[in-house]
This record gives sequence, structure tokens and C-alpha cells, in this order.
Amino acid sequence: MSTTKGAVELRAKDLNPQGGIFCPSPLADMKIWNSHPKVYLDVAKTGEARCPYCGTVYKLKAGEVVGHAH
Repeated sequence: MSTTKGAVELRAKDLNPQGGIFCPSPLADMKIWNSHPKVYLDVAKTGEARCPYCGTVYKLKAGEVVGHAH
């Protein structure tokens, strides 16, 4: 995981089994004072998702592939 230009780059292993992540996330280095209600963001669908509360963008790192077990 790394941050570039305000976006939080994720590896496929950072996502939950449904292909998403919750914001606020410890991966975004958020502090208690800037927290907000927990929101589920589907990153796997398009490779990127923006939190409607804080605007943090979570995106898959280039070359990362999300596998779905069905």
C-alpha cells in the first residue's frame, strides 16, 4: 500500500473477499479526529472508489488483479 497524489494505492490482498474496503481505513493513515461513519467502497468493480464523506480515493495498484472465488 502506498499513497500518491492523495490516492491510496491498494494491493489485491488489501481488499476484502467481496473486492472492497471500508473507509476510514488504517491504510489511509486517518486519525481519530478526521474519522467519519464506516462506508463500504467497491474497489474491484472499476479498480477505484472515492469515499463520499472524506473524498479519499482508493485504487488498485497498477498490475494488481482481483480474483473472485465463486
